[in-house]
Amino acid sequence: MSHGKHTRVLLLNDMEKLDKTLFRLEQGYELQFRLGPTLQGKHVTVYTNYPAAGELFDRHKFRCLTWHNPTGKEDDSDKYCKLELQISGSYQYYFNHENQKGGGGYLVVDPILRVGADNHVLPLDCVTLQTFLAKCLGPFDGWEDRLKVAKESGYNMIHLTPVQKLGLSRSCYSLADQLEVNPDFSSSSKKCSWNEMGKLVEKMKNEWNMLCITDVVYNHTAANSEWLTQHPECAYNLKNSPHLKPAWLLDRALWHLTCKVAGGKYSDKGLPPLIENDQHLNCIRKIFWEDIFPKVKLWEFFQVDVNKAVQQFKTLLTKGSSKIKTDPNQHLAIIQDPEFRRLGCTVDMNVALNTFIPHSNGPAAIEECCNWFRKRVEELNDEKFRQTNYHQEQAINCVLATVSYERLADHGPKLGAITRKYPLVTGYFTYPFKELTLDEEEVMMHQPNKASYFMAYNGWVMGDDPLKNFAEPGSNVYLRRELICWGDSVKLRYGNKPEDCPYLWAHMKKYTEITAKYFHGVRLDNCHSTPLHVAEYMMDTARKLRPSLYIVAELFTGSEELDNIFVNKLGISSLIREAMSAYNSHEEGRLVYRFGGEPVGSFVQPRLRPLTPAIAHALFMDITHDNECPIQHRSAYDALPSSTIVSMACCATGSTRGYDELVPHQISVVSEERFYAKWNPSVTQLNPGEVNFKTGIIAGRLAMNRLHQELGAKGFNQVFVDQVDEDIVAVTRHCPNTHQSVVAVSRTAFRNPKTSSYSQEVPQMCIPGKIEEVVLEARTVERSANPYKKDDHTINGLLEYTVELREHIQLKESKIIKQASIATKGPNEFVQEIEFENLTPGSVIIFRVSLDPKAQDAVGVLRNHLIQFSPHFKSGSLPDDCSEAILKTPFSIIASKLTLADLNQLLYRCDAEEQEDGGGCYDIPNWTPLKYAGLQGIMSVMAEIRPNNDLGHPFCGNLRAGDWMIDYVSNRLISRAGTCSDVGKWLKAMFIYLKRVPRYLIPCYFDAILVGAYTTLLDLVWKQMSSFVQNGSTFVKHLSLGSVQMCGIGKYPSLPPLSPALKNVPYRLNEITGEKEQCCVSLAAGLPHFSSGIFRCWGRDTFIALRGLMLVTGRYLEARNIILAFAGTLRHGLIPNLLGQGTHARYNCRDAVWWWLQCIQDYCKTVPNGTDILNSPISRMYPTDDSLPQPAGKMDQPLYEVIQEAMQKHAQGIDFRERNAGPQIDRNMRDEGFNVTAGVDMETGFVFGGNRFNCGTWMDKMGESDKARNKGIPATPRDGSAVEIVGLCKSTVRWLQELSVKKLFPYPGVTVKRHGRDETFTYDQWNRKIQAHFEKLFFVSEDPNDPNETHPDLVHKRGLYKDSYGASSPWCDYQLRPNFPIAMVVAPELFSPEHAWKALEMLEKKLLGPLGMKTLDPDDMVYCGVYDNALDNDNYNVSKGFNYHQGPEWLWPIGYFLRAKLYFSKLIGPEIYAKTVFLIKNVLSRHYVHLERSPWKGLPELTNENGQYCPFSCETQAWSIAVVLEVLYDL
Repeated sequence: MSHGKHTRVLLLNDMEKLDKTLFRLEQGYELQFRLGPTLQGKHVTVYTNYPAAGELFDRHKFRCLTWHNPTGKEDDSDKYCKLELQISGSYQYYFNHENQKGGGGYLVVDPILRVGADNHVLPLDCVTLQTFLAKCLGPFDGWEDRLKVAKESGYNMIHLTPVQKLGLSRSCYSLADQLEVNPDFSSSSKKCSWNEMGKLVEKMKNEWNMLCITDVVYNHTAANSEWLTQHPECAYNLKNSPHLKPAWLLDRALWHLTCKVAGGKYSDKGLPPLIENDQHLNCIRKIFWEDIFPKVKLWEFFQVDVNKAVQQFKTLLTKGSSKIKTDPNQHLAIIQDPEFRRLGCTVDMNVALNTFIPHSNGPAAIEECCNWFRKRVEELNDEKFRQTNYHQEQAINCVLATVSYERLADHGPKLGAITRKYPLVTGYFTYPFKELTLDEEEVMMHQPNKASYFMAYNGWVMGDDPLKNFAEPGSNVYLRRELICWGDSVKLRYGNKPEDCPYLWAHMKKYTEITAKYFHGVRLDNCHSTPLHVAEYMMDTARKLRPSLYIVAELFTGSEELDNIFVNKLGISSLIREAMSAYNSHEEGRLVYRFGGEPVGSFVQPRLRPLTPAIAHALFMDITHDNECPIQHRSAYDALPSSTIVSMACCATGSTRGYDELVPHQISVVSEERFYAKWNPSVTQLNPGEVNFKTGIIAGRLAMNRLHQELGAKGFNQVFVDQVDEDIVAVTRHCPNTHQSVVAVSRTAFRNPKTSSYSQEVPQMCIPGKIEEVVLEARTVERSANPYKKDDHTINGLLEYTVELREHIQLKESKIIKQASIATKGPNEFVQEIEFENLTPGSVIIFRVSLDPKAQDAVGVLRNHLIQFSPHFKSGSLPDDCSEAILKTPFSIIASKLTLADLNQLLYRCDAEEQEDGGGCYDIPNWTPLKYAGLQGIMSVMAEIRPNNDLGHPFCGNLRAGDWMIDYVSNRLISRAGTCSDVGKWLKAMFIYLKRVPRYLIPCYFDAILVGAYTTLLDLVWKQMSSFVQNGSTFVKHLSLGSVQMCGIGKYPSLPPLSPALKNVPYRLNEITGEKEQCCVSLAAGLPHFSSGIFRCWGRDTFIALRGLMLVTGRYLEARNIILAFAGTLRHGLIPNLLGQGTHARYNCRDAVWWWLQCIQDYCKTVPNGTDILNSPISRMYPTDDSLPQPAGKMDQPLYEVIQEAMQKHAQGIDFRERNAGPQIDRNMRDEGFNVTAGVDMETGFVFGGNRFNCGTWMDKMGESDKARNKGIPATPRDGSAVEIVGLCKSTVRWLQELSVKKLFPYPGVTVKRHGRDETFTYDQWNRKIQAHFEKLFFVSEDPNDPNETHPDLVHKRGLYKDSYGASSPWCDYQLRPNFPIAMVVAPELFSPEHAWKALEMLEKKLLGPLGMKTLDPDDMVYCGVYDNALDNDNYNVSKGFNYHQGPEWLWPIGYFLRAKLYFSKLIGPEIYAKTVFLIKNVLSRHYVHLERSPWKGLPELTNENGQYCPFSCETQAWSIAVVLEVLYDL
């Protein structure tokens, strides 16, 4: 993949609906969809509405993406489909499998903003925006002078409130005509048109480098909009929304109450026009309950006319009408009258007739029935009465709360006496007709020509669900008076689609097109209440005209998840966030940290990485235009420090015109009619209506805006916020490429310093690095000026405050700093201690800081050496003139000489392996030791820490605290021989520079060095492996690393020495004796328990794992050496289980020799000229069964003779007692257990052996508990003929017969004694014997009368294969275990495909777990799926882990199960084969997930039931990894 491109990977998981999750991407990114574990193997189709190249976006048009499988392999770990993201906007994706919807979500692609005549990019994080109320800009010919204030203050974006014609209320957001420019902007000499407006916007872009956005208001229109009179259907009126009639009637009743109270008609009842106290409020409550509600009788709109209903019911009963059967669970209920007429509701007469049935047809019975019906309808009416009362109670509470706020509250508007202009409460509906009495008005609401013009106003509802429309049926907001109403704007009714209200959709579409044509972006006004589908349609319209449209919105949903729904659906570029919401400086600092940037010292992330959920990009404003002025809530002194804190945020920032000029009141969007001041730079004595750098904090704002834009443009994207004390906040912005920082220290003034006391003691500050300059120091100071008086014509601010400001000065020139001293914190780390003397409330000081020069050089050189791994490090790099010689050679060249055995030392080695060499794994204090001493140990931890930048992790703490881990990594390798030592020296040379960088950067660069080395080493591993691995999927490659993990060379050789006559055997000098010794790779059984000493090598484990880990990966020479080394230890016709270097071997297992023979067969078939191995010389350690160990070379014989001896011994019969039998070699085994027997049944050809006191197969748990009385008793003796051994034997005799025919093996068979004389039992005969008897004796037939069944009484499941044949405890033969698939894989010819398939189906149903196979049928009475080796109680079946193979789920059998399924499914048919491939992919995807997540980077030995973690298992096991590789190889 190209280094330059960013790729994000989104893992799809079944049923994962991510519509509330935000995924932000940039243009130019590639997005890959990959299959998560739940989907691997399924036929998944991904659909998206992101347009194909050359096509236009249509939200409802989805296309299907094509899958790429780069390795063309059958596993799905690398399969992906992709999108090249080139267009900004909001896009949807979803996926299906098997025609079911599987999940989906949204992608938001950020726009690229461009400014200037040259169209250079304006990054979103560089935006500095200022809001203007358009109506306060005055006539258009004065706009430039007024807008110039923003330009001169350093803003690069202007936000204008709507520029259209305003409604009667003059609110900026109540538009009378969405398509017409506000006529106020035209003067007698010049008309302002859209064209003129467009020219100014373009001039600002090209000449001023400023973009311009404006509001779009979709939710309402001014009540006096002319088009609304012609199209009343565009509003919620009483004709199209009759559910509003009761609310309208109450609204009119409240208006009539207003008129009466204003006229003094309620004074005698205690309610004068001027409301002054709670007593008056109580009077209002009383009037509601006594006068208004009894008069309007709102409940009647929801009730049934009882008499009418009873009469109708009686008529139907009397007529004996045939009734329609209804659901008996359906009870009588009121059906709401859709026209909402009084007592217009009804009930379902069919339900009534089925509910109330007279006992006869006589008049008395009918009358009685009618009475019951009447009673029920009255009850239903009563319920409606109670409900309405509940709404009325809420309505009173809301009215009184409003009256209290508007007329009594200190923080309210204090509206004074009730008049027709200032009614008791704002009306909820328009009323364009002559006033009549309430009764007369009620008649009008049912007349369509009048009802159309009673329209609902818009507003907002506290705490309401923003996704619900409060004007639609089902909402009682208007009736309950819960709307905080804007009495100038009518709520618009769009319906669900353009056809529902054609005029409104077309009108608003035109409005959107005009806006998108002339402006660079939009602010979605009242976004949370705008119907989502409407906003979606309009934004799609706008983007068609301007693809890089910048969309901002302020949401009041109170929930990030709900915010994300809006951001996702509308493609919002930035969400407005406000610093005024912070209640103290600490919270203000927290918001800076929350809304952007990474932590300082963050890790370098790879360009290809998972797509992670984001938070919406912020437009962080010190104040928004519809909120109260901070001077009223805080103090004028706080304007400068708070705006500095906001400017240091790593996101878009903004303010509102008036803030910088210190206007001490809110500039009202409704009532403000004065104009903004103009820019006049030259005057010293300003006239009213003029501003310049002497005004307010404008000079400080310019410096901060410039700095904000510089930090965004130059990649200062790391942020640290330090709460120095309760008022002082220090914000650091850091550039990860140059390691320059800018530190802004702001002393806020939330309390007025004139009236509140502030501490004289300002804490000292420590700034790491070298302060290059003071970018800015500024203080809010008082000056002599007249007291503030609100100007009549111009919006004016406080004149008595200004900013004393100095830029780009040296520390010693500062007036805020008393002194700055330098302290060293480490050999290369300087810290400047700053003592302040004039950091008064309202002051800020900003430092530019670089690293100490030596540290800066060290970082530059480090970055230079890291370019070989990633071009990311080019910026900030310096040439290295005097580095160590080794650094002049690229790392890949140094590493290219490493062998796979060296790479085991470099990458892996667990604690026990290292301890053999006198070392150990690095132990992190207050945490845990690393899993490996090699690089994987560190990489596993970093993989958890890096994506989340978890710099607080103990691992990072340890790196910052000292060089211990750094030295450990390099010194451990330098102490070794050869190329490993060179790698150590290269690391040490790199670490010389690493140690010179400041400690806070060490985790980042330590990680970068090791990631570079590690990825190079992994590539090297794969280059040395087979083409299957090299061309394999990520899963295959990562599994193949298990080969390096498990195959190593320790300090002491684990394998017995090979014949000196053998070629290509590796040698080394013994460190102690100085003599030459062999150093062959050996295979550990599992880590950490079977990794070193005599417990490292086991015959059975080695040869179960050898094909997957060594032959499939192409490590042929090492595989040969292991096969031959074990061959040298053959004794009694067996190879050892515990190898013990051959001299301490135990020959106590019956199966290892058969696995060994199978491996020789696999070797011959896999390796080019593989049969040459048969002639390789074997040095026999035990030339006879009773000889003492012989040195290598004493007696050599070719491998084929050793093979023949193994076969011959079995045919003759094996019977011996283990040497040194007793507690010295096994403290648990009983005496009889040391007797080893094996042989061949000449009738059947089956190999048999063992007794009930030993266990000669892989299920080898020996009881250890005295308490439970299971000591010395094997849990699973599996004596007789174990099914997998019979299969392995069959495979071997068939192969030897083939070799014999080809003259590659000189023996046609074995010699047996029959009737006292020697006879040849040919391999062909042996092969045929097994073939003839296997199905007959191992298959448990579905026929209960099968004559071959020796123990029909023990059969509990049919259609399966026995686990053994001829066990001393016959019931053991019939236990369902996962062993017969092994025979199916090595000798499939033994099985009838139909029987095999049925048996495998049963195995899948009963034994298949998430990662492994249950080792025993869960229906078995001794089944227990949890292995606990530490438990010692009196439970015979589980104590001391007795159930090791009686339920826990082992991984390696799953490989044989899946391979068997694959083989037989091909024989059964393509449909079954396809299903099997799906099963395999699906099962293996869980192994992939485990492998990726495990710090050991391996697959465990076993799990407890249902895949639960087992603490007693090896964390990574050779055969577990090997079998999964083999399955993938078979696929």
